[in-house]
Amino acid sequence: MCKSKKSTSVIQPRTRTNTKRTNSPRPHRTRTPTSSSSNYETSTSDVPITESRSYVFENNNNSNTNYDFEWSKTSSISSRASLSSLRDTLPENPNIYHFSEIAAATANFSSPRLSSSSWRCVIRQRDVVVSRRNFRQQIDLPELSRRLALICRSHHSSLVKLLGASVSGAVIFLVYEFVPGASLADCLRNRRNPSFTDLKTWISRMQIASDVAHGLDYIHNFSGSGSDSEAGFVHNHIKISSIVITEENLRAKICHFGASDLCGEAVAGEGEPSGGRMVRIEGRRGYMAPEFQISGLATKKTDVYAFGVVVLELLSGEEALKFEFNDDGGYRRISVVETAKIAAEVNGGVRKWADKRLRDSFPVKVAERMLRVGLECVCDDPNERPDMGRVSNEVSKLYLESKEWDEKMGTDIDLSVSLAPR
Repeated sequence: MCKSKKSTSVIQPRTRTNTKRTNSPRPHRTRTPTSSSSNYETSTSDVPITESRSYVFENNNNSNTNYDFEWSKTSSISSRASLSSLRDTLPENPNIYHFSEIAAATANFSSPRLSSSSWRCVIRQRDVVVSRRNFRQQIDLPELSRRLALICRSHHSSLVKLLGASVSGAVIFLVYEFVPGASLADCLRNRRNPSFTDLKTWISRMQIASDVAHGLDYIHNFSGSGSDSEAGFVHNHIKISSIVITEENLRAKICHFGASDLCGEAVAGEGEPSGGRMVRIEGRRGYMAPEFQISGLATKKTDVYAFGVVVLELLSGEEALKFEFNDDGGYRRISVVETAKIAAEVNGGVRKWADKRLRDSFPVKVAERMLRVGLECVCDDPNERPDMGRVSNEVSKLYLESKEWDEKMGTDIDLSVSLAPR
């Protein structure tokens, strides 16, 4: 949850007296302006500051008798507009960084990189990650400020928080909080030792699936505020390399939230079956929905498809798409979606298809239902794919069932027995 700089008092203790009241309580309006302060003169914000108001009834009778609480009777607090205005005052305002700060923190972009376009550094005494993106289309400064405000206003435990941005020519630098950990790709498949994985228990993988599902559900249905973002956002970069696993407790956080909108990938579109906003951008092989490969337009349904691929990777431990050489010197294309469909059609196929490094230590019924969830998400027809609200609810149920199974079985016993054929 987001925390405001100041809190608005809405309740005040009152006393009751046995004497007859001569004057009725008179409502007084109190105003609590919400402002943002910074120790840095270079930090500015284009986020509008909304004044938060509350109405409190005062009672001038002083008595030591019973106390009572009189709640505010203002109708604006219960209205939708007032809730939206109150929400605007809660989170921190985004930081607008000067390019000189970014250049100095990254040693003119010569410091070690986390990826081809991101650096870990310290800006304003805070450990951050700077991500460099090219503008896909020109965005006016007011529109860019509006988008930045909406994205920075979004808070969720399964999202890496965007702190601010800096613009230099046709390039935008996005500053995210640094989260200690490793990508899901590295945790699931160790490049040096393929037989080793940090996610060796079923419950750890279900926890990650639940975290990602809730985070993506928030992006699609609850991020931002106001009429322009009622349809939510499109992430467009869901893949296991864009999910960080925290070092402390192996919880998942989605990276790069807001990058599509801020670099001009996201544009409003009409007539698309799934509704919402659409994105023109190249995708990554193995995570692109069939309609995305044809039209190049990404929607919430293409995000759902990518999430389904992530689920199948968690279950099988295999890559989304890979190529293997044949005996005749050629090669064949292996997709985790295709192998999952084959496993779902065979009786007992899930146990054969599941990651061998789990050592058959998982609830088979839950795994079969989880496989069906993943296959529903990667359905060829986008209209038949579920929305993330339904998906997150189903994954949460399966996670709770897995937790009950884990408590009954115990995780300290390093022994697994399977009667299923291999």
